[in-house]
Amino acid sequence: MDLTFTPLLPLTALYAALAAILVLMALGYLTRMRGTTLRAAAGLLLLAAIANPTISREERSPLSTIVPIVVDRSQSQLSEDRAGQTDAALERLQARLAEDPTLEPRIVEVATANENGRAETLAFQALADAVRDVPPSRMGAAFFITDGQIHDIPEDASALPADIPVNALVTGTAEEYDRRIEINEAPRFGLVGESLPVEFTVVNDGPVSEAEGGAGPAMVTARLNGAIAAQMLVAPDISTRYVFDLDNGGENILELSVDPIPGELTQVNNRAVQIVEGIRENLRVLLVSGSPHSGERTWRNLLKSDPSVDLVHFTILRPPEKQDGTPINELSLIAFPTRELFIDKIDDFDLIIFDRYQNRGVLPLLYYDNIAQYVLNGGALLVAAGPEIAGPESIAVTPLSAVLPAIPTGELSEGGFYPDISPTGEMHPVTRDLPGGAEDPPAWGRWFRSIPVGDARGETVMTADGAPLLVLSREGQGRVAEFLSDQGWLWARGFEGGGPYVPLYRRIAHWLMQEPALEEEALTATTDGERLEITRQTMGDAPREATVSTPSGRSLTVPLEEVEPGLFRGSAPVNEMGLFSIENGDLTRLVNIGDPDAPEFKAMISTTESLAPLANESHGLVQRIADGTPPVRVTSGPLRAGNDSFMPIVATSDTRLESIRSLPLFNGLLGLAALLALISATWWREGRTKP
Repeated sequence: MDLTFTPLLPLTALYAALAAILVLMALGYLTRMRGTTLRAAAGLLLLAAIANPTISREERSPLSTIVPIVVDRSQSQLSEDRAGQTDAALERLQARLAEDPTLEPRIVEVATANENGRAETLAFQALADAVRDVPPSRMGAAFFITDGQIHDIPEDASALPADIPVNALVTGTAEEYDRRIEINEAPRFGLVGESLPVEFTVVNDGPVSEAEGGAGPAMVTARLNGAIAAQMLVAPDISTRYVFDLDNGGENILELSVDPIPGELTQVNNRAVQIVEGIRENLRVLLVSGSPHSGERTWRNLLKSDPSVDLVHFTILRPPEKQDGTPINELSLIAFPTRELFIDKIDDFDLIIFDRYQNRGVLPLLYYDNIAQYVLNGGALLVAAGPEIAGPESIAVTPLSAVLPAIPTGELSEGGFYPDISPTGEMHPVTRDLPGGAEDPPAWGRWFRSIPVGDARGETVMTADGAPLLVLSREGQGRVAEFLSDQGWLWARGFEGGGPYVPLYRRIAHWLMQEPALEEEALTATTDGERLEITRQTMGDAPREATVSTPSGRSLTVPLEEVEPGLFRGSAPVNEMGLFSIENGDLTRLVNIGDPDAPEFKAMISTTESLAPLANESHGLVQRIADGTPPVRVTSGPLRAGNDSFMPIVATSDTRLESIRSLPLFNGLLGLAALLALISATWWREGRTKP
């Protein structure tokens, strides 16, 4: 019960009136004036009425004690045993808290967090977010159901959302053991063709040596882009160095896996990956033009505009039949270094282009055979054919014909036609999606000459009135493209609107140099962290479903639907981070989500030691679920000592104001009667005074 005042006049006026009454009362007593006491009492009572005293009483109800329960659902907790222990412990704890109506549990589910690409279990951050709206005085305790592998444990209890005990129920057993592999140091990028080092360590967690086969060396398999590169026996807990060759440009996935041991906790961390970006040195291209012509500059300008290409260009300006005996040192032309190019340094080139070249005796027949062997051994050859290839001096009648996918009939086809994409070309990555190619006729300018050929092997991706125009072929380990027209320069000049010569020529060149993005049979995958998108390129029938193996060992299938001819896509949601393996037919693709060096993918055996210091400091309790669930005890007031027998909850003393009852003392009949009685007594006393 409280006494409050709500004055009807300003406080200064009340203080002035009180002072006046006290002064008059003092003067009355000094002069022994009769009725001074009654007069003073009447004045003070009137002043009290103006001060408006009120008696108030609050009615309050106790508030519940908030008890957050943080449930660890991270990837290290996804095994069936731990998930079962977690669910059972949560059910028992909820049942115990439900027995006390003053307790209000708040369940907080914690999945693996992806902070800046690092997979972590941020349980205390989740706790702080969940109780942000709760006053610290209302929190009674924090419970954690976890394996102990939490990566944001504060250094001391002062960082907790409130001064509360921390209790933990830990899954797993003390006998768990696990073998894992960690990459200590590895390059992020490297030049294609170079050897790069990587350092790794096989780590034994727990009593691995007591397991069968756990005491000796471990077998580690190194895979580069899914293919086995090496196998080695390494000693555990000692850093090992391995050197691998980087053969492909773009993203390369180096995977190191250690053989499992019987009974280990999980095989998820038996693999470690490193993404290595392969950077190609400038591609070396040899362009040989048989004679000056309108299309020669088109090829030259295109290749020179690509900063990743080193171009060596020769044009035959003085064929053998024009020899007139002039000494070479008096000629302004450079002699064609045939031996140096086609014998000594032919393997230094990534691509050789014959642009309207004819056999006029500049190259001996042996050199053509050497070029054919260069292709069969992995080289790339592009033949941009003109009328010369249909004549008696055609390179198709040299040993080079062994790798040419189409042999000319010896005729020329002249007359306007629209270059068109064949059904095969609609599926091929070189010619699919060329701007304007889907229209009939294509929205391109016409060409006026093509070279008829016999049966073409390989893939005819462009046609001229149904006849082969662009043929792509794999010959041995190398590749050959045969362009059966020299009219591409019309597109470059914008004739009748031109055409997509830049993307077409560039795709041909990069396909010949085995660019992974232009492979006819390819499996790729990308992710934004929430969904995994799978792309399948094929020249065959519709592929089957893709099989995805998740980092936790689960397997799921993803249907692939056709989005364009030869291109199929499918997607699936992902709630894990780590290394995903995707298989479709004979193709395999590895995709890593998150940082492969993230804490979540390292130590995974359960532990009570991580939370024990914080629990001791806050007077809480940490215990394994396998050892039984300890009792929960609600206490009042702060905890002064730790314990090892129960999990404490400090009950809150906070209350909620339900209502306020107030009684003004001078607004009722009782106060009015007292005031009138005192004034009447003063009047009566004055009436008895003799004059």
